Amino acid sequence: MFEMLQRHRVGLYEKALPDHFSWEQKLKETKSLGFDFLEISVDESDERRSRLDWDDKTIYELKRLCEDNALPLQSMCLSAHRKFPFGSADATIRQEAAIHMEKAITLAYKLGIRTIQLAGYDVYYEPANQETHQRFIDGMKLAAKMAERAGVMLAVEIMDTDYLNSLSKFEILNREVNSPYFTAYPDVGNISGWNYDICTELALSVPHIVQIHLKDTYKVTPTYQGQFRDLVIGEGDVDFNAIFDTLKATQCVVPLVIEMWAKDDQWRTNIQQAQVRLNEACSHAQLPLLFNQ
Repeated sequence: MFEMLQRHRVGLYEKALPDHFSWEQKLKETKSLGFDFLEISVDESDERRSRLDWDDKTIYELKRLCEDNALPLQSMCLSAHRKFPFGSADATIRQEAAIHMEKAITLAYKLGIRTIQLAGYDVYYEPANQETHQRFIDGMKLAAKMAERAGVMLAVEIMDTDYLNSLSKFEILNREVNSPYFTAYPDVGNISGWNYDICTELALSVPHIVQIHLKDTYKVTPTYQGQFRDLVIGEGDVDFNAIFDTLKATQCVVPLVIEMWAKDDQWRTNIQQAQVRLNEACSHAQLPLLFNQ
């Protein structure tokens, strides 16, 4: 039976496509490239945060467009909390964090999005301390209760900063939050970039992982701060062969998302190069290919 489930469903991060594309162009391009879904971004910019205030007409028009193109928005990357963090010393900002969370869950519910990825930052633009950490935990408990009520899964991202840069740290946080709707969304590039053993980390948290970001990075060293974005998969230090070996060994078949950024006219070539590299890793692990060749 497991043999029938081995191919992962794989999505594309919205920012891997040019910003000027319409929603129809984004959906058609994602479909033509062989992906199963698109991950919508709600970041800290005013333009993308405004999506949280879409009216029902706008929301359901987009949902129908997804249906017409047979390509769902399965997940949401919610990084708006970088600007409005739950751990802030400012009570007004913490209130905004909760409002953003409630609006994101409502949007996800209406669009049929299953998983909201949360940024694993207690604070980003403020000094961090034990108080910001505790406020973040309290915020995650509140967010989990909101998610439970809606039946939408929250998954905290393993990040590019040292606050929450491993699944080991997530497991400690998870004990505090203690909700079936609070899960892990590891970014393999971030974990590798911070020099954690990615295979051990994935195996540790398999029961709590609901989706995985695939991204390449350069590792942090005593003399180098690492590089955590803007690399094409295959250019960095991440051992994708070992990652897919681990996914097979642990029978982990959660959805995967390629996280890249369209910085120039090579965006489509870059995605296709990543697809080739990931198919090679699947072949190495004797898993079904993610993409048709």
